[in-house]
Amino acid sequence: HNTRFRPRLVRKWKSSKPHMESLQLLAIKSLLALSSRLPLNIARALGRAIGHVYWPIPGRSRRVTEINIAAAFPDRSASEQKRLAKQSMLATCELFMEMGHVWLKPWDYVAGLITQVHGVELIEGAQERGRGVILLAPHLGNWEVIGLHLGTLGETVSLYQPPKVAGLGPIIKKARQSSGATLVPTNSRGLAQLLRCVKNGGISGILPDQAPSDLNSGQNSPFMGVECFTGTLASNMIRRTGALAVFGYARRVPGGFSVHYEAADSDIYDADTAVSLKAVNLGVERALESCVEQYQWEYKRFNTRPAGESKIYAKQD
Repeated sequence: HNTRFRPRLVRKWKSSKPHMESLQLLAIKSLLALSSRLPLNIARALGRAIGHVYWPIPGRSRRVTEINIAAAFPDRSASEQKRLAKQSMLATCELFMEMGHVWLKPWDYVAGLITQVHGVELIEGAQERGRGVILLAPHLGNWEVIGLHLGTLGETVSLYQPPKVAGLGPIIKKARQSSGATLVPTNSRGLAQLLRCVKNGGISGILPDQAPSDLNSGQNSPFMGVECFTGTLASNMIRRTGALAVFGYARRVPGGFSVHYEAADSDIYDADTAVSLKAVNLGVERALESCVEQYQWEYKRFNTRPAGESKIYAKQD
C-alpha cells in the first residue's frame, strides 16, 4: 500500500510483460506442435488428462463454468451440475489439444477428419438461387472446423479479430483462410465488405453468442432462461441483406468431427429486433442440445446484467 513503491513496481511489471508473453507464446506453440504430431485420439486423450489434473484447482475457468451451468440448468441437482461442469472443462482441454491438427495441418487433412455432414443442402440450395447465407456458429464443438468447411461452399467473408496472444495471429489467420474464406477486420470497412459479399449471394460466418463490449451493439434477450446481453449484428445483417440464416457447428465425435447445419427459426427474420434476438438464442440452445458439454461454458455469457440486477460473477470477479 506504500505509494512510493508503485511506480517502480509498475515499471518492473511493464518491462517483464513482453518476456511473459514470449514465454506464453512459446508454450502454446510447443503444445500445438506436439498435438499436431500425435494421432488425433491420443491428442484428445492427453487433453482430457490435462483436464483431470486442472479440474481440482479452484481457478477462474472452473468457477465461471459452474456459475453458468447453475444458471442455465437450475432444475438439475448440484451433483449433476458439477458433473456437467467437469465434462465441459475436459471438453475444453480436448478442444485445445486438437487445435494442432486444425491450425497447423493443411485443409485437405482437416477435411479428412470430417466424418459426417448434415444439412449442407440448406446452404447449397441458397447458393444455387443466388441468395446470401449468414452462418451463425456458436462456441460449440470445434468452431474452427465449421468455419473451414463453410469456406468450401461458396465465396465466404468473415470477421477476424486478432487474439490476445499476438504471435498466434498469423497462425490462426492462415489456418482460417486455408479452405478459401476471406477474413476482414472488425471495423466499418470490414463490415462493409462482409455486407457486400452477402448481398451479392455470398456467405458470412458470425459468432452469435459473443457478447459485444459496446452496450449500443446488443440487447438483453433470454438464453437458457436467463436474460443475456446478445449482439444485434447478426439480426441486423439478416434484415439488411435478406440472407438465409443457418446455424452450424462441428461436434466432436470419435475419429473426427460431425458437421451440422440447421435452419434458423422463422422469427429470426422478424423486423422487431427483440423477436429476432430471441430466435438467435433459441437457435444456440437447440444446437447445444446434442453435445451440451462441448459448449464453451467458461465464457462469461451472462456478464452484462439488466438494470437493477446484481452481477452474476461478482464473487468470481
